[in-house]
Amino acid sequence: MTAWRAALVPRARRACAVARVVTVAAMLTCAAPRAAAGTPQGGEMDLLTLERGRFKVHHAPSDGRLARALAEAAVSRDTFPGLPRPRDQVAIWVAPDDELFRRWAGDGAPEWGNAFAFPLERRIVLHGHKGGQGGDALAVLRHELAHLALHEALGDLPPRWFDEGYASYAAGEWGRDDVLATNFALAIAFGRLPTLAGLDSSFQYGATTAQAAYAFSYRAVAEMASLDRARGLTLLFEYWARERSLERAVRQAYGLTLGGFEAHWQKATRRRYGGLALVTDVSLGAVLVVLMIGPLWLVRRQRDRKRLEAMRVADAAQAERERASALAALLGEEPPEKPH
Repeated sequence: MTAWRAALVPRARRACAVARVVTVAAMLTCAAPRAAAGTPQGGEMDLLTLERGRFKVHHAPSDGRLARALAEAAVSRDTFPGLPRPRDQVAIWVAPDDELFRRWAGDGAPEWGNAFAFPLERRIVLHGHKGGQGGDALAVLRHELAHLALHEALGDLPPRWFDEGYASYAAGEWGRDDVLATNFALAIAFGRLPTLAGLDSSFQYGATTAQAAYAFSYRAVAEMASLDRARGLTLLFEYWARERSLERAVRQAYGLTLGGFEAHWQKATRRRYGGLALVTDVSLGAVLVVLMIGPLWLVRRQRDRKRLEAMRVADAAQAERERASALAALLGEEPPEKPH
């Protein structure tokens, strides 16, 4: 579902050494070095190892079928958009239960994740039973392998938004557009379309905010790839590796500044989801009208109900008086006096 960016470890170490401030963000990034303590060990249980090409899949006997499917999928699709073919050996650890998954993932891993990539260790931890939540296990593995491939080519150069967006793009997670379209529409309707830099901090919050950040990041990378329909991201990665700067790479590959691309991406996003945003805006307006008028309508309804009840009681009393008057006339008695 998401990847654990162990690629940020060098910068995290430097940040922790300088700042010495314990925040939520720092806890997440600084926890990465401690992940080594959770590195899987074969002696923990009777694990089996399946080797295919540059991949080793470590798994429990109960996950044998899943391990074979993961290994075959990894070998058969071992290229990633715009990047040279990866060469690093990769270890894939399939956790058979929650306890081992949390231990292997490490202390700083978000609770809502079901797979994590550790680029510095060339390792992936996948939950054997939950790897398919939010997408099948093969797509989840593809997402994590894309993180490793990107890190192998560019190290820790990519910012978080590009890293996560590229992994979703490489994994073909087109469903992010459909599933999270409402998030886009709400953001646009309220004028909160994020900046690229602002996306990075969004991954540190809860699952809902992070999912929206994944969707925006995916859309940004997909939009960037569409700028060159013939070569996609190939030139970008070549320039990026040589120049060591995303700003210069974007200029050379697409003839735009990074700020210019951001404006283009925001405009394209508004255009793509503008209709849905308008529907959302109208719907929200209708809700506000109901919230404002609703109490007045309820007061009016209660007042009318009391008035009708009073009229019903008065009609019943009048009918009773008429009945008594008619009965008195038949018996030759004086009709009862009307109450004053």
